[in-house]
Amino acid sequence: MVVVEQEQPEGASALIPAWIALGVVGLAGVYLLVLGAAAIFRPALASAFLLGFASTAWLHFAELALRVLVGACLLVAAPSMPGADVFRMVGVVLVATSVLMALVPWRFHRQFAERAVPKALQHLGLVGVCSAVGGGLMLACAGIGATS
Repeated sequence: MVVVEQEQPEGASALIPAWIALGVVGLAGVYLLVLGAAAIFRPALASAFLLGFASTAWLHFAELALRVLVGACLLVAAPSMPGADVFRMVGVVLVATSVLMALVPWRFHRQFAERAVPKALQHLGLVGVCSAVGGGLMLACAGIGATS
């Protein structure tokens, strides 16, 4: 039997194909765009959503899993995206902070969120603009990466 190895595109991983990574990064960009729009146009809805983070152990671990997934996909997709170093750094930060957060009891995350989120909500308009701009850039760069 002859085994032929297929050459993977730059940035591809054995666990996450590059096209899936770019799709997940694009979806993360859409998420940030929607969050930004909600923060600007429906602040009560955005506030309620953000205040729900880490409210239960299940939500804590679901958030961490999504952060690790997006971070890993950023690491895989970054080489094909404009601003590769920035996206690689964001991916490393997402994965590393998620692993650290998984090592401490979720109650600490909840306590931190209970203190930090209300302070952030005082600047919800700025959070919305930054989220929308970041999401738009992420979506655009993922789209450019998908066509290269």
